[in-house]
Order: sequence, then C-alpha cells, then structure tokens
Amino acid sequence: MIRKVSLVVAGALMGATAMGVLYSAGIPAQAAGISTYKELAIFGDVFERVRAQYVTPPDEQKLIEAAISGMLSSLDPHSSYMNAQDAADMQTQTRGEFGGLGIEVTMDNDLVKVITPIDDTPAAKAGVLSGDLISAIDGADVRGLTLEQAVDKMRGEVGSPIKLTILRKGADKPIDIEVKRAIIAVQAVKWRVEKADDGDVGYMRIISFTEKTFPDLEKAFDKIKEQVPEDKLKGYVLDLRLNPGGLLDQAINVSDAFLERGEIVSTRGRNPEETRRFNAGPGDLADHKPVIVLVNGGSASASEIVAGALQDLHRATVVGTRSFGKGSVQTIIPLGDAGALRLTTALYYTPSGKSIQGTGITPDITVEQPLPDDLKGKLRTEGESSLRGHIQGQSETDAGSGSIAYVPPDEKDDIQLNYALDLLRGKKTDPAFPANPEKAELLKK
Repeated sequence: MIRKVSLVVAGALMGATAMGVLYSAGIPAQAAGISTYKELAIFGDVFERVRAQYVTPPDEQKLIEAAISGMLSSLDPHSSYMNAQDAADMQTQTRGEFGGLGIEVTMDNDLVKVITPIDDTPAAKAGVLSGDLISAIDGADVRGLTLEQAVDKMRGEVGSPIKLTILRKGADKPIDIEVKRAIIAVQAVKWRVEKADDGDVGYMRIISFTEKTFPDLEKAFDKIKEQVPEDKLKGYVLDLRLNPGGLLDQAINVSDAFLERGEIVSTRGRNPEETRRFNAGPGDLADHKPVIVLVNGGSASASEIVAGALQDLHRATVVGTRSFGKGSVQTIIPLGDAGALRLTTALYYTPSGKSIQGTGITPDITVEQPLPDDLKGKLRTEGESSLRGHIQGQSETDAGSGSIAYVPPDEKDDIQLNYALDLLRGKKTDPAFPANPEKAELLKK
C-alpha cells in the first residue's frame, strides 16, 4: 500500500478543519480608527440601557452572544460565533468520533427510527435492530423533539448508561433496552464492488471530510483490490453527492490519492502574502485506472476542491449536476472559555485559477436525476449564490450555482451512478471520458 499525505499549511495558520476552515494560531489585529471606538461606545450605552430598562431582566450573556452573532452573520453566511459548547461540538464532528450508541437514525411519525445499528457497537450488542422505533430516551418521550435534539440526548460521556424504550414490529409491548455509551467512529467512506460480467467497478462514497476520511479511503482501496483482480477492474466511481464538505487537509489528501503531481488547490486572502498553494506528490492509489466523480447540488466546499482538482488536471471525468458553489475558507479563532469565531478569511481556487465561489463545479457530462412524484415541488435548486449576503464570486453569473440535491435510495433508480458505470464498462461513450492527464497543460508547466 502506498500512503500519500500532503503537507498542510505551516506558519501563522496551522491545521485545517470544517468546511474549508483553518485554525488560527494567533493573528495580530489591526487597531481600529477613532470613529470606530465611538461607535463601540454607543454599543456599550445601548447594552446598559437594555440591561437596566428592558421589561424583564435579560440574560446578559445571551445579549452579548446575540450581538456578536449579529455582527458576524452580517458579513457572509459562513462567518459565525460559536459558544464553548458549539466549538466543542464542531471539534467532535471533525474528529469523526464521539461518545454514543452506534446507530444510524431518522424521524418517522415523530419517533426516532433506527435505520441500522453499526456492527460491533453498544447498540448492536444490546440488541437494537434495524426498523426499531425509539419512543422514549431515559423515560422522556421523544415526541416533540427534532432529530438533532434526540441524537444529542443519545450522545454522552463514554461508559454512561442510557435507557431506550423501543416499539418493535411483532412485539406486543414496548421494550426497554439499556445501552452503555462508547467511542463511536463514524465511517467517513463507504465502499463496495459493483460486479458485472463486463467488468467490476470500485465504488467509493465519501460522506464527509473528517479526520477519518483519508485513512478510510486507503482501506477502501485495499479492500477493493483484494476482491478484484487488476485486469478485471474497469475503474473507480468517487461519489461526492450530498457531501457538505469538511476538513481542508483531508480534501487535499483525497485529491492527492488520485494524482501524481500538480497543484491541488490554492487559498488567497486579502493580502497577496497570504496565498497558500497545495501540491500533489507521487503515487496514484487508483493505479491510473479511469475515475468518474459524481457531484450534485449537495456537493459543497471540500468535495468541490476534490472535484475541481481532478477535473482541471484531467485525472477524472465529473458527472452529475452543478455543485453548490461554496469557495470560501473560514479561520477558527479561539476565544478561550468564551468559544471561538468562525471568520471567512480567504477564497480557494482550483488548479486552473478558477474560483468556484457562487458558480460551483460544472460537470464534464451533465446527467440529471429525476425526482420521484412525491418529492416534486418539495426540493428546491439551491446553491451558494442563493444565500443572502454571500460573497460575490469572481465568475458568478445570473445562472448562479447549485442544482437539485437528491440521490435515490435504490441503486437501480440512480441514473447518475448507472451512467457512470456504463461509461466505465464501455456501454456508453463520451468525448469527456476517459480523462487524460496528458491533456492537462497545467502539468506541463
């Protein structure tokens, strides 16, 4: 196995985290002008009047947090204030593991429905089954809770017990199951081999870009190669549909996994000296096999970095519909016990120098995915360009970015995936497939 890991930015900005975010190791602030401090004095006066004269005593901490949140949200949709709990939650998400039960869930008629218990987790060992309906958590009814609130209740300190009240088809009364929470590692990459008489295809779906993503991708390559002889493997499908993004360094490493050389992405801030460039190193984990990347309106940020790099360097053919168009980088600025700021500090650019902010990635081959009748009129075409207050992209037009973000649950109805499989197996042809890195002028420089 060849391990490829790209170096991350060193210097004033260290590391990378969610949605194209960089952690700040301390950036010196510039002094504000005299008029600005006068305005801040007005803010202080308003705060004191609200605190002293509002009809009911307000929560002073919430007032300050709301003022900070309002200031940041006025900048763009992705700048925000995170209190200490929010900041901790974001770090948990980017690690790709948490204290929990190990079940994938959804809402069904105001109850939490178990899609599947993850193998070898506390829930599976305790006897939770696919299709179970959770009606109460520690004796408290789940009706009236959002899915997010219910999931938060099920997460908790490792080793702590939780009681689930379950309604199970065929059972004549509710079942109480006690589960002890454990560390749950969320699978960032799901894979399988698409077998057929005319050739097998390695399918890899990246769910999100967490610290687990690149290691999971390496494992997926290893497992696929174990199952399929090289001469029978027609190529790979990298599915980035419905992928909202995640860690910037993981997007770089995933791109690098398919590349031998060339620039993957650059980030450019307000000042020219803030430009950072990230390059690929030798070693193609796909062994130069043809690659198709699937995108749709739910492909954003880090997933667009991968699609843009592989498209610009002619390493993969991008199939599907226009991506979301989030091309901005947010820096996380820690505030100690007060939480953190998420502040937009740069835009990222594909190898050809194109910003996808407000435009998205346009597929090499556009393949629309029809909506089932029950969803028609309910799912809207949305992208970065439709967000109020978004940063105007350098190439943004009235057409904007984004497309319908929908993937059918049944593979036989997945027109985009089946189109990709037909291309790889030679049942369909298109001038854009297969991609040819030799055509990439960027690699000849």
